[in-house]
Amino acid sequence: MEKSYYIKDDLKKFGDISEFQEKLGKKFFDYYGEVFEEGALSKREKALIALAVAHTVQCPYCIDAYTTDSLENGASEEQMMEAVHVSAAIRGGSSLVHGVQMMNKVKDVSM
Repeated sequence: MEKSYYIKDDLKKFGDISEFQEKLGKKFFDYYGEVFEEGALSKREKALIALAVAHTVQCPYCIDAYTTDSLENGASEEQMMEAVHVSAAIRGGSSLVHGVQMMNKVKDVSM
């Protein structure tokens, strides 16, 4: 069986990204950690947002991480799937709204 480009165990190596650039890696992880602290949004809400974004950018590592994070922060399966549908709606809408650019170009070329 052919090995997949996505290697599930690589998610555990995320902290290793500082290896080649320690200063910037530390700054990133300090920022990253602060972003996910409880604030105006709860940790559950942030995990659900991250889960939706993970699907939007189609990052399998992020999908794994934020599925777990969502569950650990009390999100239900229904809430997680709703977040995925929000992602799908935004991706679909983004494609469709760019149809206006095509329509403008057709009108411009046709005139």
